Amino acid sequence: MTSLKNRLIAGLLTTVGLALPLAATPLLAEVRLPHSFSNHGVLQREAPIHIWGWSDPKEPVTVEFHAQTKKVVANEFGEWGLWLSPEQAGGPYTLTVRGNGAPIWVTDLLVGDVWVASGQSNMEFPLLGFPGNAVLKDGEKEIAAATQPQIRLLRVEKKTSNYPVNEITGSWTECTPETAAKFSAVAYFFGREIQKKEHVPIGLIDSTWGGTPVEAWMSLDALSADASLMPAYATWAKFADDQTRLTAVREKESQENAAADAAHQPRPAHPWHPNIESWQPGELYNGMIAPLTPYTIKGVIWYQGETNSSPERAPLYEKLFSSMITSWRSEWKQGQFPFLYVQISSFNSPAENWGLLRDQQRRTLTVANTAMAVSLDVGQADNVHPPDKQTVGARLALAGLALGYGRAVEYSGPLFREATKDGPSMEVYFDHAGDGLHAKGGALLGFELAGKDKRYFPATAKVEEGKHAVVVTSDQVADPQYVRYGWQSVTDGNLYNAADLPTSTFTSE
Repeated sequence: MTSLKNRLIAGLLTTVGLALPLAATPLLAEVRLPHSFSNHGVLQREAPIHIWGWSDPKEPVTVEFHAQTKKVVANEFGEWGLWLSPEQAGGPYTLTVRGNGAPIWVTDLLVGDVWVASGQSNMEFPLLGFPGNAVLKDGEKEIAAATQPQIRLLRVEKKTSNYPVNEITGSWTECTPETAAKFSAVAYFFGREIQKKEHVPIGLIDSTWGGTPVEAWMSLDALSADASLMPAYATWAKFADDQTRLTAVREKESQENAAADAAHQPRPAHPWHPNIESWQPGELYNGMIAPLTPYTIKGVIWYQGETNSSPERAPLYEKLFSSMITSWRSEWKQGQFPFLYVQISSFNSPAENWGLLRDQQRRTLTVANTAMAVSLDVGQADNVHPPDKQTVGARLALAGLALGYGRAVEYSGPLFREATKDGPSMEVYFDHAGDGLHAKGGALLGFELAGKDKRYFPATAKVEEGKHAVVVTSDQVADPQYVRYGWQSVTDGNLYNAADLPTSTFTSE
């Protein structure tokens, strides 16, 4: 009896011993793709296509797309990536990814051109507008006409992070009135123009956040690589200190608003309070740009700068912005792709230095393969979010056609080249003057002159016949040394080229 009992116990232990390793073995993880690859997406044409994802460590992964099949083995962290050969525009196709578990099928993929749109609120501004704040010109009509089967949209959800993340939330959608309504209007109008001219699928990625400074969109690597950028951290430190009593300030303002409402009086004016999290250097790059950098793209469009327009911040913008462009290109590892941006518009902001900020944006054009769309003439003195986003998108598209597609189109308004002194006047010469310059709507406005003391006075200006130049004089400046144009936060500058594109803010200093 004892012998039988011992044999039963031994058998049970053997069975348990065999079962334990099976119970301790984790279930196979499903192979996974980032949200950048979802149904209805667009893959970049005529360039190697990067596909990546996650699986079990050392797991073999097979990727099939169109007529291609590629294989790779995940590393010890379960990370894998491979490159598909370039494809011509077309589709829809299916992307299949197979590992040890169930395969993934990503359907309705088009091959075309992918553009990333980023910046602050004027790029974030959707076709729906900001209800109660700002509306789009012809908004209802534009939304109703937004069924665009060859355009696909990916809106990146707002996210801050202390470190670069590798995933986004959100997924690609077809462009319909419902999806376009909440998407960047400038990006949509840009993409619509490009698709109309190039006749290829267009993928638009909207990664935007209103009220944010350029340094929040820069990597910490880029910010720390140049000691001359350290004032950006000093500005952030001062801003952070100013937020100590922010909760109490907002409560006080709320009470004042309630009292005004109860008395049927207009609410008092309160200063704008940005989201402090979205202001921190590097945090938007980490959360909203870094996870996009492995994705093959055509180029970037950008609309930002209003938040960097204070007198202490504006002088650093060209250096910050140039560094951001260079670092994004470095992280994407796709060479000097087109980077197209908007010079901020006219807006009555006397405490800010919008003229200096706009000139800093102009100076950023020294960075290779960049272009700037001027928006001075579509601004509104009392509205920081002007409704005419169609013009802005169309001007960016001209730059995109020229830099991204090699089209022989004029894509820039007149750009300041040099100013020479001629007795009591100054002659100002321009690039992109084309077949000549002209003043729109009457006399030429927007110019100012200064002597050695750099005190500027309004000036009289006229286009010099037969030259791509403007002659500028002022009774108040007998010995002019410097000239500037479109410098006021709200400007009446009206100098255009033959392509009907406006001159940008500039100073000869």
